[in-house]
Amino acid sequence: MEKVSNNSCQLSVKQEEPTLVPPAEETEKGLYFLSNLDQNIAVTVRTIYCYKSDSKGNQDAAKVIKDALSKVLVHYYPAAGRLTISSEGKLIVDCTGEGAVFVEATADCSIEELGDTTKPDPITLGKLVYDIPGAKNILEIPPLVAQVTKFKCGGFVLGLCMNHCMYDGIAAMEFLNSWGETARGLPLKVPPFLDRSIFKSRNPPQIEFQHQEFAEIEDISETSTKVYKEEMHYSSFCFDPEKLELLKTKATKDGVLEKCTKFEALTAFVWRARTQALRMKPDQQTKLLFAVDGRPRFDPPIPKGYSGNAIVLTNSICSAGEQLENPLSFTVGLVQKAVEMATDSYMRSAIDYFETTRARPSLAATLLVTTWSRLSFHTIDFGWGDPLFSGPVALPEKEVILFLSHGKERKSINVLLGLPASAMKTFEELMQI
Repeated sequence: MEKVSNNSCQLSVKQEEPTLVPPAEETEKGLYFLSNLDQNIAVTVRTIYCYKSDSKGNQDAAKVIKDALSKVLVHYYPAAGRLTISSEGKLIVDCTGEGAVFVEATADCSIEELGDTTKPDPITLGKLVYDIPGAKNILEIPPLVAQVTKFKCGGFVLGLCMNHCMYDGIAAMEFLNSWGETARGLPLKVPPFLDRSIFKSRNPPQIEFQHQEFAEIEDISETSTKVYKEEMHYSSFCFDPEKLELLKTKATKDGVLEKCTKFEALTAFVWRARTQALRMKPDQQTKLLFAVDGRPRFDPPIPKGYSGNAIVLTNSICSAGEQLENPLSFTVGLVQKAVEMATDSYMRSAIDYFETTRARPSLAATLLVTTWSRLSFHTIDFGWGDPLFSGPVALPEKEVILFLSHGKERKSINVLLGLPASAMKTFEELMQI
């Protein structure tokens, strides 16, 4: 069974003193508005990007990446500021131009010795991302913290800690690709669109939907107790194209659904398996949350290069009994309805709902699926080619399951999750399809 610390080398990393990297030119100062879509996901996300050694080695890696960061921050200047609280009691960026935090480090082994980096491992992989000492909350952590760790083999790892309130997955990917383009002396393919006021709430707010993503579910199965008290085991499950096709066939074979996507089939399959593995009582309500990209769904569509959060959480709720007594098509149908629900009016209603209530999505008896499988983090090139591997250091919450693309063609999906030891054993058995 996989424990949290699943990697083979006892990684020892020596970090230099952190420095600040301000934008290379004077940038706008003052307060920068964050929308209600940014407020709800103000968690730090830690990721790593591993680069193998090539003929030029890693001697200049930190300098090249640091210089490029200074230049790219001219375009993305809010990331050089600091988070603070506005007069309305919301998160806002104070564009001070102080700069991102940058740390150089060296490791005592080769990248290969890191072992299986496809599983989240906060203990080992966490050493590759710099933690701000003594930070008590997100206001004390700059929006962007970078660490470049050189390995003995000539390879290096870029470890990032970024606040989700700054970027969703697509915006983060565009920022990182712009950073890579700058390092290679190229112009930005997608310049950032920084004005987030396009997502201002309506005055007066118009709440037209129920917004059960915020609903508090009574945890009669004591799921949260299990998830938070027992030791968590982390694992990853690879679904290759054949397995994904098999799931789609399974979901449509009873004729209830005409068709479904790979995402819908996989999400339903893991939601059902997790409900079963956690031994939820039949009348326990269970909630599914997942983010839908609003860029093509807003009317009018969001400008290209929108540099913020344009994702909205959609949801589905049913009882564990309903889920497990019905065929897979029932749960896939629920996922499809949740996808269809995310219309322009629903998303604007969600923005207004937060304005009125300041509610946070409740995670009791909930599964939150985060999909990175459509994001091209694997193409971020600072001049050393594409990363050997890119992915998260840890999952942001214990209720989160992450979908990552995998393999040469990126056609497989790796499902990463943590569960209490007892539940993980059952979950592993249920993954055999």
